[in-house]
Amino acid sequence: MLKAKLGIAPIAWSNDDLPQLGGETPLSTCLIESHLAGFQGVESGGKFPKVSTVLKPMLREFQLELVSGWYSGTLLDNTVEDEIEKALPQMQLFRDCGAACLVYGETAGTIQNQQDVPMARRRRLTDEQITEYGEKLSRFAEFCTEYGVPLAFHHHMGTVIEDQNDIDRLMAATNKSVGLLFDSGHLVFAGVDPDSILKKHGSRIVHVHTKDVREDILSSLDWNKDSFLDAVLKGVFTVPGDGMIDFNRITQTLAEIGYQGWFVVEAEQDPAKAPPLEYARIGNVTLRKALSAAGYSLVEGNI
Repeated sequence: MLKAKLGIAPIAWSNDDLPQLGGETPLSTCLIESHLAGFQGVESGGKFPKVSTVLKPMLREFQLELVSGWYSGTLLDNTVEDEIEKALPQMQLFRDCGAACLVYGETAGTIQNQQDVPMARRRRLTDEQITEYGEKLSRFAEFCTEYGVPLAFHHHMGTVIEDQNDIDRLMAATNKSVGLLFDSGHLVFAGVDPDSILKKHGSRIVHVHTKDVREDILSSLDWNKDSFLDAVLKGVFTVPGDGMIDFNRITQTLAEIGYQGWFVVEAEQDPAKAPPLEYARIGNVTLRKALSAAGYSLVEGNI
Protein backbone atom coordinates (compact mmCIF):
# COMPACT_ATOMS: atom_id res chain seq x y z
CA MET A 1 0.00 0.00 0.00
CA LEU A 2 1.37 3.39 -1.02
CA LYS A 3 1.41 6.11 1.63
CA ALA A 4 0.07 9.64 1.21
CA LYS A 5 -0.82 12.70 3.24
CA LEU A 6 -3.23 15.53 2.42
CA GLY A 7 -2.22 19.17 2.74
CA ILE A 8 -3.54 22.53 1.62
CA ALA A 9 -1.98 25.88 0.75
CA PRO A 10 -3.27 29.05 2.47
CA ILE A 11 -3.58 30.87 -0.86
CA ALA A 12 -7.27 29.92 -0.98
CA TRP A 13 -7.81 32.22 2.02
CA SER A 14 -5.21 34.93 1.41
CA ASN A 15 -3.06 35.70 -1.64
CA ASP A 16 0.34 37.29 -0.96
CA ASP A 17 0.56 38.66 -4.53
CA LEU A 18 -3.02 39.99 -4.54
CA PRO A 19 -3.72 41.40 -1.07
CA GLN A 20 -7.23 42.37 -2.19
CA LEU A 21 -7.99 38.64 -2.16
CA GLY A 22 -8.40 37.76 1.50
CA GLY A 23 -5.82 40.20 2.81
CA GLU A 24 -8.00 40.84 5.85
CA THR A 25 -8.45 37.14 6.68
CA PRO A 26 -6.55 36.17 9.85
CA LEU A 27 -4.20 33.19 9.81
CA SER A 28 -6.28 31.49 12.51
CA THR A 29 -9.22 31.29 10.10
CA CYS A 30 -7.05 29.59 7.49
CA LEU A 31 -5.75 27.06 10.01
CA ILE A 32 -9.04 26.13 11.65
CA GLU A 33 -10.82 25.77 8.30
CA SER A 34 -7.95 23.67 6.92
CA HIS A 35 -8.48 21.32 9.86
CA LEU A 36 -12.26 21.35 9.50
CA ALA A 37 -11.94 20.49 5.80
CA GLY A 38 -10.03 17.33 6.71
CA PHE A 39 -6.43 18.22 5.91
CA GLN A 40 -3.42 16.96 7.82
CA GLY A 41 -1.09 19.84 7.06
CA VAL A 42 -0.65 23.27 5.53
CA GLU A 43 1.96 25.01 3.45
CA SER A 44 3.29 28.31 4.75
CA GLY A 45 2.38 31.78 3.53
CA GLY A 46 3.13 35.41 4.19
CA LYS A 47 1.04 35.55 7.36
CA PHE A 48 2.80 32.63 9.03
CA PRO A 49 5.17 33.24 11.98
CA LYS A 50 8.83 33.09 10.96
CA VAL A 51 10.11 31.34 14.11
CA SER A 52 9.38 27.76 15.11
CA THR A 53 8.74 28.58 18.78
CA VAL A 54 5.65 30.51 17.67
CA LEU A 55 4.60 28.46 14.63
CA LYS A 56 4.83 24.95 16.09
CA PRO A 57 2.37 25.49 18.97
CA MET A 58 0.01 27.33 16.61
CA LEU A 59 -0.05 24.36 14.23
CA ARG A 60 -0.47 21.91 17.11
CA GLU A 61 -3.50 23.86 18.31
CA PHE A 62 -5.25 23.08 15.03
CA GLN A 63 -3.81 19.55 14.69
CA LEU A 64 -1.85 20.44 11.57
CA GLU A 65 1.67 19.81 10.30
CA LEU A 66 3.86 22.19 8.31
CA VAL A 67 4.02 20.56 4.88
CA SER A 68 6.41 22.90 3.07
CA GLY A 69 6.19 26.38 1.60
CA TRP A 70 7.18 28.70 -1.22
CA TYR A 71 10.68 30.15 -1.33
CA SER A 72 11.32 33.04 -3.74
CA GLY A 73 14.62 31.96 -5.24
CA THR A 74 16.90 34.28 -7.23
CA LEU A 75 19.74 31.93 -8.17
CA LEU A 76 19.39 32.87 -11.81
CA ASP A 77 20.92 36.27 -11.02
CA ASN A 78 22.60 35.38 -7.72
CA THR A 79 25.56 33.38 -6.45
CA VAL A 80 25.03 30.06 -4.71
CA GLU A 81 26.70 31.39 -1.57
CA ASP A 82 24.47 34.47 -1.36
CA GLU A 83 21.37 32.39 -2.08
CA ILE A 84 22.19 30.01 0.75
CA GLU A 85 22.60 32.93 3.13
CA LYS A 86 19.25 34.35 2.01
CA ALA A 87 17.46 31.01 2.33
CA LEU A 88 18.85 29.88 5.68
CA PRO A 89 16.25 31.52 7.98
CA GLN A 90 13.39 29.85 6.10
CA MET A 91 15.24 26.56 5.88
CA GLN A 92 15.89 26.59 9.62
CA LEU A 93 12.20 27.24 10.27
CA PHE A 94 11.23 24.38 7.98
CA ARG A 95 13.74 21.96 9.49
CA ASP A 96 12.66 22.84 13.02
CA CYS A 97 9.01 22.29 12.08
CA GLY A 98 9.63 19.03 10.18
CA ALA A 99 8.62 20.30 6.74
CA ALA A 100 9.01 17.79 3.91
CA CYS A 101 10.77 20.15 1.49
CA LEU A 102 11.49 23.68 0.36
CA VAL A 103 9.30 24.73 -2.58
CA TYR A 104 11.74 26.65 -4.76
CA GLY A 105 10.30 29.03 -7.34
CA GLU A 106 12.69 31.02 -9.53
CA THR A 107 11.60 34.64 -9.16
CA ALA A 108 14.52 36.41 -10.87
CA GLY A 109 12.85 38.31 -13.69
CA THR A 110 9.44 36.83 -12.93
CA ILE A 111 6.23 38.44 -14.13
CA GLN A 112 3.96 36.25 -12.00
CA ASN A 113 3.35 39.16 -9.60
CA GLN A 114 3.18 41.98 -12.19
CA GLN A 115 -0.38 42.66 -13.25
CA ASP A 116 0.66 45.10 -15.98
CA VAL A 117 2.86 42.59 -17.85
CA PRO A 118 1.15 40.10 -20.21
CA MET A 119 2.01 36.42 -19.98
CA ALA A 120 3.63 36.37 -23.44
CA ARG A 121 6.39 38.68 -22.20
CA ARG A 122 7.92 36.36 -19.62
CA ARG A 123 11.68 35.92 -19.41
CA ARG A 124 13.10 32.98 -21.39
CA LEU A 125 16.44 31.19 -21.17
CA THR A 126 18.78 29.96 -23.87
CA ASP A 127 20.26 26.47 -23.68
CA GLU A 128 23.54 27.98 -22.49
CA GLN A 129 21.77 29.92 -19.74
CA ILE A 130 19.84 26.81 -18.66
CA THR A 131 23.09 24.86 -18.39
CA GLU A 132 24.70 27.53 -16.21
CA TYR A 133 21.56 27.87 -14.10
CA GLY A 134 21.28 24.11 -13.67
CA GLU A 135 24.80 23.90 -12.30
CA LYS A 136 24.06 26.55 -9.67
CA LEU A 137 20.69 25.05 -8.81
CA SER A 138 22.26 21.60 -8.33
CA ARG A 139 24.82 22.99 -5.91
CA PHE A 140 22.13 24.85 -3.97
CA ALA A 141 19.92 21.72 -3.88
CA GLU A 142 22.82 19.62 -2.58
CA PHE A 143 23.14 22.07 0.31
CA CYS A 144 19.38 21.84 0.95
CA THR A 145 19.55 18.04 1.09
CA GLU A 146 22.51 18.09 3.48
CA TYR A 147 20.69 20.63 5.67
CA GLY A 148 17.67 18.34 5.93
CA VAL A 149 15.18 20.27 3.79
CA PRO A 150 15.21 18.84 0.24
CA LEU A 151 14.47 21.15 -2.68
CA ALA A 152 11.30 20.76 -4.76
CA PHE A 153 11.50 22.93 -7.87
CA HIS A 154 8.20 24.60 -8.76
CA HIS A 155 7.60 25.19 -12.47
CA HIS A 156 5.29 28.21 -12.49
CA MET A 157 3.42 30.46 -14.89
CA GLY A 158 5.23 33.73 -15.53
CA THR A 159 8.67 32.42 -14.60
CA VAL A 160 11.63 31.17 -16.64
CA ILE A 161 10.58 27.56 -16.03
CA GLU A 162 7.00 27.36 -17.25
CA ASP A 163 6.42 24.93 -20.15
CA GLN A 164 7.46 21.45 -21.29
CA ASN A 165 10.63 22.62 -23.00
CA ASP A 166 11.71 24.58 -19.93
CA ILE A 167 11.10 21.63 -17.59
CA ASP A 168 12.80 19.11 -19.88
CA ARG A 169 15.90 21.27 -20.22
CA LEU A 170 16.06 22.03 -16.50
CA MET A 171 15.84 18.35 -15.54
CA ALA A 172 18.61 17.55 -18.04
CA ALA A 173 20.79 20.36 -16.68
CA THR A 174 20.49 19.42 -13.00
CA ASN A 175 21.45 16.44 -10.89
CA LYS A 176 19.04 14.33 -8.87
CA SER A 177 19.34 16.53 -5.80
CA VAL A 178 16.99 18.90 -7.64
CA GLY A 179 13.58 17.40 -7.00
CA LEU A 180 10.60 18.37 -9.12
CA LEU A 181 7.32 19.70 -7.79
CA PHE A 182 4.47 18.45 -9.98
CA ASP A 183 1.73 21.10 -10.23
CA SER A 184 -1.21 19.92 -12.32
CA GLY A 185 -2.77 23.37 -12.70
CA HIS A 186 0.36 25.20 -13.82
CA LEU A 187 1.12 22.43 -16.31
CA VAL A 188 -2.31 22.52 -17.93
CA PHE A 189 -2.29 26.33 -17.94
CA ALA A 190 1.08 26.25 -19.77
CA GLY A 191 -0.29 23.82 -22.38
CA VAL A 192 1.59 20.83 -21.00
CA ASP A 193 0.13 17.32 -20.82
CA PRO A 194 0.58 16.28 -17.16
CA ASP A 195 1.05 12.65 -18.25
CA SER A 196 4.11 13.67 -20.27
CA ILE A 197 5.81 15.14 -17.20
CA LEU A 198 4.84 12.17 -15.05
CA LYS A 199 6.24 9.68 -17.53
CA LYS A 200 9.41 11.61 -18.44
CA HIS A 201 10.35 12.91 -15.01
CA GLY A 202 8.44 10.76 -12.55
CA SER A 203 11.58 9.68 -10.72
CA ARG A 204 12.38 13.32 -9.93
CA ILE A 205 8.97 14.21 -8.45
CA VAL A 206 9.22 14.83 -4.69
CA HIS A 207 6.13 16.97 -4.05
CA VAL A 208 2.67 17.33 -5.60
CA HIS A 209 0.33 20.31 -5.92
CA THR A 210 -3.19 19.44 -7.04
CA LYS A 211 -4.65 22.52 -8.67
CA ASP A 212 -7.54 22.39 -11.13
CA VAL A 213 -8.27 24.68 -14.09
CA ARG A 214 -11.51 26.14 -15.42
CA GLU A 215 -11.43 25.37 -19.13
CA ASP A 216 -13.72 28.21 -20.19
CA ILE A 217 -11.59 30.81 -18.43
CA LEU A 218 -8.34 29.35 -19.77
CA SER A 219 -9.58 29.38 -23.36
CA SER A 220 -10.74 33.00 -23.05
CA LEU A 221 -7.35 34.40 -22.03
CA ASP A 222 -5.29 36.58 -24.37
CA TRP A 223 -1.62 35.88 -23.64
CA ASN A 224 -0.61 39.11 -25.37
CA LYS A 225 -2.85 41.20 -23.11
CA ASP A 226 -3.65 39.26 -19.94
CA SER A 227 -1.17 38.92 -17.11
CA PHE A 228 -0.93 35.89 -14.85
CA LEU A 229 -2.64 37.86 -12.07
CA ASP A 230 -5.41 38.86 -14.50
CA ALA A 231 -5.97 35.15 -15.12
CA VAL A 232 -6.13 34.46 -11.38
CA LEU A 233 -8.65 37.26 -10.87
CA LYS A 234 -10.78 35.90 -13.70
CA GLY A 235 -10.87 32.53 -11.92
CA VAL A 236 -8.65 30.30 -14.06
CA PHE A 237 -7.69 28.14 -11.05
CA THR A 238 -9.90 26.11 -8.76
CA VAL A 239 -9.73 23.05 -6.50
CA PRO A 240 -9.72 19.42 -7.68
CA GLY A 241 -13.21 18.36 -8.66
CA ASP A 242 -14.26 21.78 -9.95
CA GLY A 243 -12.37 21.98 -13.22
CA MET A 244 -11.15 20.15 -16.30
CA ILE A 245 -8.34 17.95 -14.89
CA ASP A 246 -8.74 14.20 -14.38
CA PHE A 247 -7.22 13.59 -10.93
CA ASN A 248 -8.07 9.89 -10.99
CA ARG A 249 -5.69 9.52 -13.91
CA ILE A 250 -2.99 11.66 -12.28
CA THR A 251 -3.05 9.81 -8.96
CA GLN A 252 -3.07 6.45 -10.75
CA THR A 253 0.03 7.40 -12.75
CA LEU A 254 1.76 8.73 -9.63
CA ALA A 255 1.00 5.41 -7.94
CA GLU A 256 2.45 3.51 -10.90
CA ILE A 257 5.74 5.41 -10.64
CA GLY A 258 5.81 4.82 -6.88
CA TYR A 259 5.33 8.37 -5.61
CA GLN A 260 4.66 8.58 -1.88
CA GLY A 261 4.28 11.85 0.02
CA TRP A 262 2.14 14.94 0.29
CA PHE A 263 -0.70 15.84 -2.06
CA VAL A 264 -1.42 19.54 -1.57
CA VAL A 265 -4.60 21.28 -2.65
CA GLU A 266 -3.77 24.75 -3.95
CA ALA A 267 -6.01 27.16 -5.83
CA GLU A 268 -5.58 30.92 -6.12
CA GLN A 269 -9.16 32.19 -6.06
CA ASP A 270 -11.20 35.13 -4.86
CA PRO A 271 -12.49 34.00 -1.43
CA ALA A 272 -15.54 36.23 -1.90
CA LYS A 273 -16.55 34.20 -4.97
CA ALA A 274 -15.19 30.80 -3.87
CA PRO A 275 -15.69 30.39 -0.08
CA PRO A 276 -12.43 28.76 1.07
CA LEU A 277 -13.90 26.19 3.48
CA GLU A 278 -16.49 25.04 0.96
CA TYR A 279 -13.94 24.67 -1.82
CA ALA A 280 -11.34 23.11 0.48
CA ARG A 281 -13.87 20.40 1.29
CA ILE A 282 -14.55 19.82 -2.41
CA GLY A 283 -10.83 19.40 -3.06
CA ASN A 284 -10.38 17.15 -0.04
CA VAL A 285 -13.22 14.81 -0.98
CA THR A 286 -12.09 14.63 -4.61
CA LEU A 287 -8.52 13.78 -3.68
CA ARG A 288 -9.47 11.23 -1.03
CA LYS A 289 -11.55 9.34 -3.60
CA ALA A 290 -8.82 9.54 -6.26
CA LEU A 291 -6.09 8.44 -3.85
CA SER A 292 -8.13 5.52 -2.57
CA ALA A 293 -8.90 4.35 -6.11
CA ALA A 294 -5.19 4.52 -6.98
CA GLY A 295 -4.22 2.37 -3.97
CA TYR A 296 -3.00 5.04 -1.59
CA SER A 297 -3.51 4.95 2.15
CA LEU A 298 -3.58 8.17 4.15
CA VAL A 299 -1.17 7.92 7.07
CA GLU A 300 -0.07 9.90 10.10
CA GLY A 301 3.56 10.67 10.92
CA ASN A 302 6.52 10.46 8.56
CA ILE A 303 6.37 8.73 5.17
